[in-house]
Amino acid sequence: MNELDEDELDAADTRQTFDFPQRQPWSSAAVKLLKGVVYHDDQGNTWDEILANVSRLTDYFGQLGLVLIVNQEDGLAWLHQPEPDELPADYESIPKLFHKVALGFEGTLLCVVLRDELRRSEDEDLQNDRCVIKQSDLLESWRMFFPENADDVRLNESLATQLRRLRDLKFVREFEKTPPSWEIRRILKARLPLETLRTVRSELQEELARRQRGGQ
Repeated sequence: MNELDEDELDAADTRQTFDFPQRQPWSSAAVKLLKGVVYHDDQGNTWDEILANVSRLTDYFGQLGLVLIVNQEDGLAWLHQPEPDELPADYESIPKLFHKVALGFEGTLLCVVLRDELRRSEDEDLQNDRCVIKQSDLLESWRMFFPENADDVRLNESLATQLRRLRDLKFVREFEKTPPSWEIRRILKARLPLETLRTVRSELQEELARRQRGGQ
């Protein structure tokens, strides 16, 4: 027996055999929810599994200190971990599972631009369920927040970088590659409700004013 075979044998000796409980019909949906927001038009039947097992999933996640939120009107579901001030005084604290992602100035700015576009679409374009915008149109809004002499190529590159970051968070989805266009996903409504949007916009305006003063 060669050395490699002995190592493999040693590894096999340390393995344990687990008796797994029976898999539940909602097991796959639970894992998908732990990974992030689930949309009704995602591939597979995860959305249907969630709708068919809302009570079971709610009870399961409740034992972990998580709240399942299902918005059938907008077609999405996600998990929320309450902040300490949202919990009863006698509720035992649970380690943080979801950590906030620092978007930075440009990422936050793009979220506000996209949220405004989503609201405009819902108010004016009632025929379409999707809110899709060309990257070139986004660039026009993006350019307004930067100095007049800013280079368009670099602005478009920074915009594309932030769009890819938001894509990874499922805030947007690439709709077409040529010319590039993006679908704005409705989780932004939950992440940036109107009251929060006003606060964030005010903070961004203060930061923009500070940057302009610094550039003079």
